[in-house]
Amino acid sequence: MKTILVTGATGYIGGRLVPRLLAGGYRVRCLAREPAHLCGRPWSDEVEKVKGDALNGDGLNEALRGVDAAYYLIHSMADVPSFQTLEEKAAGAFAAAARTNGVRKVIYLGGLGADTGGLSKHLTSRHRVGEILRASGLNVTEFRAAIIVGSGSVSFELLRYLTERLPLIPCPAYLRDTRCQPVAIRDVLSYLISALDEPASDGRVIEIGGAAVLSYREMMRIYAETRGLARAFLTFPFWSPRMTAWFIGLITPVPAMFSKPLLESLSNDVVCTNDDALSIFPEIKPLDYRTAVQYALMRINERNVETSWTMAYVPHYSRPCSFIDKEGLVLEDRLLQVAAAPSAVFRVFSGIGGDRGWFSCGPLWTLRAWLDRLLGGVGMRRGRRHPDVVRQGEPLDFWRVERVIEDRLLLLRAEMKLPGKGWLQFEAVAAEGGGSTLRQTAYFEPLGFFGYVYWYSLYPLHKIIFAGLAAEIKRRAEASSGRP
Repeated sequence: MKTILVTGATGYIGGRLVPRLLAGGYRVRCLAREPAHLCGRPWSDEVEKVKGDALNGDGLNEALRGVDAAYYLIHSMADVPSFQTLEEKAAGAFAAAARTNGVRKVIYLGGLGADTGGLSKHLTSRHRVGEILRASGLNVTEFRAAIIVGSGSVSFELLRYLTERLPLIPCPAYLRDTRCQPVAIRDVLSYLISALDEPASDGRVIEIGGAAVLSYREMMRIYAETRGLARAFLTFPFWSPRMTAWFIGLITPVPAMFSKPLLESLSNDVVCTNDDALSIFPEIKPLDYRTAVQYALMRINERNVETSWTMAYVPHYSRPCSFIDKEGLVLEDRLLQVAAAPSAVFRVFSGIGGDRGWFSCGPLWTLRAWLDRLLGGVGMRRGRRHPDVVRQGEPLDFWRVERVIEDRLLLLRAEMKLPGKGWLQFEAVAAEGGGSTLRQTAYFEPLGFFGYVYWYSLYPLHKIIFAGLAAEIKRRAEASSGRP
């Protein structure tokens, strides 16, 4: 049985690739900066997890030791400073460790675009990473793709929200004229897996795409037709990618820091220049764009989105951190007796956020979200992947799920802009004599003087919000159990 390493397993592509590799009979190892964020996945117990970071080289030798092949799915999604330098450094460290450990094959997913100059910074960086991997002497298969169409894909979500929310869609010239060859997520996964045992793919750069070449305006038009929406397009020749990204950040859940790199790449035609993929993998018949959209919408309507771009999105101003019980924390703690089983209480508080909102003082939560967005934060734009099921490591509005204990506990880490670090924990335990005890705790670790000013000035308001939240959890849990 071959051992396969997957980097980026907490991300959009990696999170879908792992279960398919397991179904194919491979032994899978995952490298992650926070392996605990994999624990909520249905396949978590079937994989080996290694804590590490390609950027500083930590854990790479342990992760690559004894593997037959490795997937390199690490890249920057956001427009952050020095991302090109960071991507080159990570690729170099990974390549050196892979060569040291005798890895037979590396499979990398990059971006389409002609190597003739004029590429956007992000597409240039994708190509540069492929060059670094190949220059190390490794056997590298590099796939290059344009927009990936699938539920939860950031590029697809961008087109979806624009088309859904705007009856008159502003259309800069590059949306009308630039050509793109979108590819379905299921086809991308098929190529990635098929390459493991296809020697004809060794040492190749293989361009993959769907069955049609379209402009971005045509892609939005087809989406609108699929949804039965009447949409018109208005040309704005003077709109720059920066202006468009700002506009998109206001009306869609995709922040400008993500949409700007995508929009900058729209000035480049991203189409396949040969049929190598079709000849090397004749068993894969790429879907047309309309069918790919239909599959994506079906997943969304069924609330069966397997992975989402938001799962790998940690705001660049918020360093990932874990809750540590230590001096310097201030907290707001409350206990309520609930006439319902702990599992019923858990179902209520684990279903918080997203379309259901925050149960109590809704306008105040909305105001806080808008304030966060005005300050450049995430606001509530990310929502939640599933209305009832919550997994460790995934985003939930402007929180990150830090820990989940089924039928007992949910710990959320704040990712809104704060002068410190914050957590919100819900716990339900069985009470003597029946029912359960709900414990709701808000923790805050202030950053300097202004952190304390923030906490104590807003504490009266927080007290109202958190009291109402706990009371509503109690009410809903008892109502669902048919008890007063």
